[in-house]
Amino acid sequence: WKTFTDLTCWQNWNSVMKDVSSGSPSIEKGGAFKFCLRPFIFPVNVEPFVEEVIPNKRVVWIGSKFGIFARHEFFFEESGGEATVRSRESFRSMAVDSMTLIFPERVIREMTRKLLMDLKKAAEKEN
Repeated sequence: WKTFTDLTCWQNWNSVMKDVSSGSPSIEKGGAFKFCLRPFIFPVNVEPFVEEVIPNKRVVWIGSKFGIFARHEFFFEESGGEATVRSRESFRSMAVDSMTLIFPERVIREMTRKLLMDLKKAAEKEN
């Protein structure tokens, strides 16, 4: 939880979201932050709005880019001293095909998988 919500350390472990900036050092409900994705050669600057934060349980952020609305949810569960993080993304677009042209599903899944693996490695290093 601490590794994920502390935006000041993302540059140390997050290989998916680069150039992270925010007016706050951590992810907070009602806040926003910026980052850059490079799913291909061109950079995509994203500025999600943090819709929900339930400490040690859940983070939800939303945003839109290129006419595509995205909602990303992260669920944190602890059991027996170990943490599990699950992620769910949903997308909505006026033109359904625009989403798959800009970000094919396999690319989005791979970026999310990489983000979760980066988080896992960083959290294990802290312990």
